[in-house]
Amino acid sequence: MSPDPNPPLRADAERNRRLILHTADRMLAQRGAAVTLNEIAHEAGVGVATVYRRFPDLQVLIDTLFTERFTHFVQLATEAAWQPEPGRALCHYLLEAAQWRARDQALEVILAHASLKTEAVTRARDELGRLVDSMVERAVAAQAVRADFASADVYHFLYMVGAVADRTHGVSPDAWRRYAEILLTGFGLEPATDARTPAMTDAQLRRSWPTPAPPTD
Repeated sequence: MSPDPNPPLRADAERNRRLILHTADRMLAQRGAAVTLNEIAHEAGVGVATVYRRFPDLQVLIDTLFTERFTHFVQLATEAAWQPEPGRALCHYLLEAAQWRARDQALEVILAHASLKTEAVTRARDELGRLVDSMVERAVAAQAVRADFASADVYHFLYMVGAVADRTHGVSPDAWRRYAEILLTGFGLEPATDARTPAMTDAQLRRSWPTPAPPTD
C-alpha cells in the first residue's frame, strides 16, 4: 500500500493548528485582514515557526478558514435537503445558515480576501452553489416560495442578517432573528415556530449605532 499523502496530524499538532485558526478568526473579526502571521503567533502563544509550518502565508490561512466555513454550509444544505417538503427544506437551511452567520463576525473579511483560484476554495463554493440551486428550484417548482425567488436571494438574505448581527451582537444578540423572520415571510416562507422575536428597544438601538473611530497619532 502506498502511504497516505495527507496523514492525520498528531494530537498536539492538531491542537496547535486549531488554536492558530481560532486566534486568526478572532483577530480577523477585530482588525480585518491587516493582521500578520507573526501577530497571530504571538496572540496564540505559539512559535512563529509553528504558524509558518502550517500556513506559509496569510492567504493560505484565510483560504483554509474559507474552506472550513463553506464545508460547514455544505453540511447544513445537505441536511436541509433531506426535508421531504421543499419549502421546509429551504426554510430550514436559511435559518440554520443565518444562525451560523450571526455568530461569525470574521466571515465578511474571509469572503473578501479568499483566493477564488484556489482549488479547495473553488470546489467548496461550487458544491454549495449546486446544493442551494437545487433547493431553490425544488421550492419554486412546489410553489412553496414566491415565484421569482432565486439562489442569489439566499446569499443576500445571509448578507442582510449578518449585517444586523454584526451591528447588534454586543447589544441584542438575537435581534437578527426578527429580521430573518420578516424576510422569510416576504419570501413566502414561514419559520417552524409561531414565536416572534421582539424589536429592539430605543436604548438598545442607540447603543448599536456606529461610533467614531479612535483618533490616530
